[in-house]
Amino acid sequence: MSNIVILAGSPTLGSRLFGLTDYVQEKLTDAGHSIDWFSAAELPAEDLLRANFNSEVVKDLNASVEAADAVIIASPVYKASYSGALKTILDLIPQKGLQGKLVLPLFIGGTIAHLLAVDYALKPVVAALGGTHILGGVFAVDQWVSRLENGGFALEEQLRERLDEAVTQLNLELACYRLVTEEQKQGQVV
Repeated sequence: MSNIVILAGSPTLGSRLFGLTDYVQEKLTDAGHSIDWFSAAELPAEDLLRANFNSEVVKDLNASVEAADAVIIASPVYKASYSGALKTILDLIPQKGLQGKLVLPLFIGGTIAHLLAVDYALKPVVAALGGTHILGGVFAVDQWVSRLENGGFALEEQLRERLDEAVTQLNLELACYRLVTEEQKQGQVV
């Protein structure tokens, strides 16, 4: 199937953001996609903050993004924008590193008032990285994700439905992408 990279911009491992990313990752894995995962909470802070392009982790991140058909960019919203931790990850991606990639944003915030963070904060940076095909994505409110006592997360029905729609859209776009790529390899005009 397709290679997909998830870039999670939460600086903490217990973030409700992982309720969204875990759910989407499970759906995409069930559909046969290969998933690479990079979390700001788990990447070496020194490499992120100092933009250490010689770091093996950074080289792995960029190799995964280069090989990806789609990139899921996930972040909590702080002060009407994505996290600074996500910005440090995006700063490590080469100038045209998102060119030809499908981009699916997954954001979570304390209030629906931050809904436009994707349009006003993320999309210009994705465009600067060569990304032109940004799917609608999903914005969730913190209250729609509950932490479970045994670990993991419970998602409200409306959020699961919206995530299912986003995964369906991504799968359709990936199928079209594969079809066009195959036709181009065969020399057919699309």
